Amino acid sequence: MSEFMDELESRDPAVRERETFAALGRMMAEALPRLPSLAAWLGTPSPDAFASRAALASLPVMRKQELMELQAANPPFGGLADPNALVGNRVFLSPGPVWEPQGPGADPWNAARALFAAGFRPGDIVHNALSYHMTPGGFILDEGARALGCLVFPAGTGNTEQQVDAAAQLKPIGYTGTPDYLKVILEKADETGRDLSSFKRALVSGGALFPSLRDYYAGRGIAVLQAYATADLGVIAYESADGAGGAHPGMVVSENMIVEIVRPGTSDPVPEGEVGELVVTTLNSAYPLVRFGTGDLSKILSGPSPCGRTGPRIAGWMGRADQRTKVKGMFVDPKQIAALTAAHPGIARARLAVTRAGESDAMTLLVEPHAGAELDLAAISATLTALTKLRGEVRAAAAGSLPNDGKVISDERDYSA
Repeated sequence: MSEFMDELESRDPAVRERETFAALGRMMAEALPRLPSLAAWLGTPSPDAFASRAALASLPVMRKQELMELQAANPPFGGLADPNALVGNRVFLSPGPVWEPQGPGADPWNAARALFAAGFRPGDIVHNALSYHMTPGGFILDEGARALGCLVFPAGTGNTEQQVDAAAQLKPIGYTGTPDYLKVILEKADETGRDLSSFKRALVSGGALFPSLRDYYAGRGIAVLQAYATADLGVIAYESADGAGGAHPGMVVSENMIVEIVRPGTSDPVPEGEVGELVVTTLNSAYPLVRFGTGDLSKILSGPSPCGRTGPRIAGWMGRADQRTKVKGMFVDPKQIAALTAAHPGIARARLAVTRAGESDAMTLLVEPHAGAELDLAAISATLTALTKLRGEVRAAAAGSLPNDGKVISDERDYSA
């Protein structure tokens, strides 16, 4: 049996890049005339804006708050979804509120590849314990498993004893759901003397899979891999397994997804290996989100996965990029720090630390210079005050000394004292 779901996963990276951007260009040429709200948001771009990564980077990043504002002004989808492509389909509601349409096709959220990489195969019985209520979580993996040829039991969340009874009778080989709930099911089965040894593999999402939890499952003969997914975009990236069922480093980006890492608060891509906000463009003709900021931190890993899939890899979820922080009753935003950096070209990187000085908030801006640059700390301090309306200390930091964690604003206040 092939180790890849299809030949797309092992394409030459240059071929993938060329074919993906060609497909993006064709899709946008058809979508923009039908979706004037999307065209207006993007600044009525020319076809060349979708021809390469460098060109794509000239377009604005859309973040959740901006999407919510567009949807509120033009419900339900802000004019960003093609009504004709949604006929006979589903719509979901996530906290925010944010409306999400289901895309076209048998695997609209690109979940089948992640399931295949986790060892799922046609004919497998899958116990799906993600929620089917309002949000698309349960449907994301349900549709992917069915597209792969699996038989799905839509267990949903809760009712653990009934889930144990169902699994004991149906004997599924696969589990899909949050990382921790499978342990809850297994422990309840142990308490009640039910045999759930049929479980051999799992694809989990929607929470952290800690190493100790992965080891627990391995001890019970269950190989567990992760998928990184969002309600807006579907499965963005997924883990692949080595010969023993363990996870290779990083996550492989799904086909038909274009991933960028940008400096938080900006639309500017960062160099490979630097942590920043994960931005995704997806080839979903029904809902063509372009440069959608997930609000999550990650970084691009160099080189292909050891599994042989040649797509880009990310490090997975590394925290939240939304670092807007209230200082002395006023919000300081990463965009303000980005504007300060732009105003002083000698700054390579900047990081604002928010601390306490007695009973008051205090700000310290750490700035790394570009090679050979001399920084005017007094001028930078004046810009900081002008942008934030708050006073803060500015300190020079040695080149390369600031952590590569994607933080532009670091809230270091201790609220326990």
